[in-house]
Amino acid sequence: MDRPEFNSIKDFAEFSKYYWYREELIRICKEHGLKTASGKIELYKIIEAYFRGEKILPEKKPVRKRKATVTELTLQTGLIECGFTFGPRFREFFEKQTGEQRFKFNVDMVATAKAVKESGDESFTLGDLLDIYYGKKTYAKYDRSALQWNQFVHDFCADPETEVFSKRLEVAARLWKIVRESDQEKVYSRALLEKYRDSIV
Repeated sequence: MDRPEFNSIKDFAEFSKYYWYREELIRICKEHGLKTASGKIELYKIIEAYFRGEKILPEKKPVRKRKATVTELTLQTGLIECGFTFGPRFREFFEKQTGEQRFKFNVDMVATAKAVKESGDESFTLGDLLDIYYGKKTYAKYDRSALQWNQFVHDFCADPETEVFSKRLEVAARLWKIVRESDQEKVYSRALLEKYRDSIV
């Protein structure tokens, strides 16, 4: 079944059968005067509300007074207050807190920092972000559904049956387009390859 145009879809259950890129979800929200969020999970929630007859409108961000630069970082320092970034200053801070050399921010920390800044949550601290790192708290989860394409290509290329294609990525992309625009599961399988072989070569 081919993916229909958004405006012809009757409800969220039908909408959810199909794969939508983040950029498509943002475009749909903009076209319908809805709030545009940064993550796919939030965008899906906004569109789900739209199908229920609720319009989540774009937020008007208040003008904030410029705060003094925080010179000393502590676990009680607010994420917004200190102008948090993923740069060296904050990496060094978390290296000291964890005792890890070459500290790496995990994906849930990235999603959380983005959500905190978008919501303007001034109560969220660097200590809270450390708890996210250790898995002690949850604030915003990384949208792992965005990795479906990567997994699909990985599985496609891992299948010895696909070695016959000289341009494997192009063939994988054609097969993915068929799957993405259908209501079937968004995973690669040998059966899927056999079913659509004539359409993708």
